[in-house]
Amino acid sequence: MMLSMTAFSRQQLEKEWGSLTWEIRSVNHRYLETSIRLPEMFRGLENPAREEIRKRLNRGKIECSLRYQTAEKLKSDLELDHGLIRKLIHANIEIENISGVSSRLGSVDVLRWPGVIKETEFDTSVIEVTALQLFSRALDELIANRLREGDELKGMLQQRIVSLRAIVAEIRARMPEIIVRLRQNLLDRIKDLKVELDPNRLEQEVSLLVQKADVAEELDRLDSHLNEVARVLDATDQKGRRLDFLMQELNREANTLSSKSAVVETTLHAVELKVLIEQMREQIQNVE
Repeated sequence: MMLSMTAFSRQQLEKEWGSLTWEIRSVNHRYLETSIRLPEMFRGLENPAREEIRKRLNRGKIECSLRYQTAEKLKSDLELDHGLIRKLIHANIEIENISGVSSRLGSVDVLRWPGVIKETEFDTSVIEVTALQLFSRALDELIANRLREGDELKGMLQQRIVSLRAIVAEIRARMPEIIVRLRQNLLDRIKDLKVELDPNRLEQEVSLLVQKADVAEELDRLDSHLNEVARVLDATDQKGRRLDFLMQELNREANTLSSKSAVVETTLHAVELKVLIEQMREQIQNVE
């Protein structure tokens, strides 16, 4: 099972007291970082939500937001604080008497004053429980989306492994021919120079050239790293950090292969390897 760190989920619920909407976004991140935005009346849900995320996710930047909208019926049942209204009117009269300036309060001004319209009181505990249940559903959807995208990433990475193995096999198959060609090229150059070399010295130079051009160890390590990548993809534990490390190792071997290349064919193959490895590395940044 492979999880992507990039996903989105949205869950909404309508009740007689209003509507709740959870939105959760997830993007790649080195560690698990959680941000939760809640209406003031739901501040008590932050710790339970964080704890559930911590239990179910390992990596990623998680942004959660909850929106609550009171039912229209509750909004229409306005209750005024008559005592506060009387105090406001009395205070306005006192200000007029002191300042000598007439500035009567309008009804709209009074209604705008904080606390004049009483909020409808109801049991918020039921709403909080419902909000947490809805959050669990949104997190389920997020994980399902991360899993679905993770499967797509896995398929893409497996295709790149096949391509990389084909290139490694091609280089390995061509190496004997390349070595023979390098040896002959050296002998031809010496012949063109029309100089006599000690046979032992000549053999040493040829052996040194062959040794410098030999990339068997690099090819073996590339095969080994690719086998490990394939194993990690099928493993059940976390994959992202391990895969990222393996991409560094693959890239190191590809660079060594390029630096030891003695013919154009090997250089081109090394470039193809690095392009494929970079494509894999970019996608692995999204793997949990």
